[in-house]
Order: sequence, then structure tokens, then C-alpha cells
Amino acid sequence: MRITVSGLPGSGTTSLSRYLAQRHGFTMISAGEVFRQLAKEHNMELARFGDLARKDPSYDKMIDARQKEIAEASDNIVVEGRLSGWMIDNADLKIWIYAPIGCRIKRIVFRDQVADEETAKSLTLEREQCEADRYRSYYNIDINDLSIYHIILNSEHWDVDGLGAIIDTAIARQNPGK
Repeated sequence: MRITVSGLPGSGTTSLSRYLAQRHGFTMISAGEVFRQLAKEHNMELARFGDLARKDPSYDKMIDARQKEIAEASDNIVVEGRLSGWMIDNADLKIWIYAPIGCRIKRIVFRDQVADEETAKSLTLEREQCEADRYRSYYNIDINDLSIYHIILNSEHWDVDGLGAIIDTAIARQNPGK
């Protein structure tokens, strides 16, 4: 089974992906973690590294192509990333995780240890716009078009175990007898 988990920064995609991978014994790959690692290796904030990626599409395209190649050749994998639902054509289950901006900012401040919520909001909105522009430019993808997803969940209303339980049910219904 191939599952994609997508959503905006701070929505909980990585947490849900880890839950699903552990619960079902799947492999997990994360474009966001690769992107954050590259930013760290370049000693840059995410927004600044996003600007670099905007100027040099090879960064995004390298991550996207590698993730797609691994996912489409694998079984029992969770692919986490903003574009994973768009990139993994043979996904059995495509999930979009939504959370309001205020909720996401609180999570980002905690996760990324940003000084304050206003800074986190400014950096996050800048990053989201930069990414949306790149996706449109590189692949003609409108990241706000959620029509490709099988399930859309609001992570403000459920913790990771609650989200996981919903997806566990979807997986069980999709694979009766497993």
C-alpha cells in the first residue's frame, strides 16, 4: 500500500506519517525533513533556503524526483510532503491534513524554536507563498486544489492518535482481511 500525507507547514503531516509508518510497519520518506536538512546544511532559515530553491529549481526537482522514484517502486510506504499527493500517481490513499494558521504557528514556534509567533507567522506565510509559486512554475500545480485527495482532515480537532485512528479505519476498509 502507498499512502501520501500532505498539508501546509505545522499541520501535522510528519507526526501522522510517523504514526502510520510505525503502526503498519511501513517505510516513511519525508520531503520536508530532507528540505529542512538541506537548509541546515547550508546554514539557512527555511524561508531563505526556499528563496535559493526558487532561484535554482534543481533543489526541489531533485527532492521531488527522488521521493517519487522511491515511492512508486515501493510497497508499504508513507510518503510525506506538500507535493506527495500530486507526485505519487500510484498512491492507494492520498491524505491532506489541514489546520488553521493560528494552530500551525503555535506548533511551528515549538517545533522550530522560533522566537515568537509573529516571526513564525511571517516566515511561514513567506515560505508558503514561495512554495506555491515554485509548484505552479515547475509543475503547473495549484497547491490549494484539494480535489486529488481521498481524505481531508482537520488536525486542530484531533491529536495524532485520533487522526491515526481515522486513517487506520480507512486502511482497514481499503484492505479487508489484512
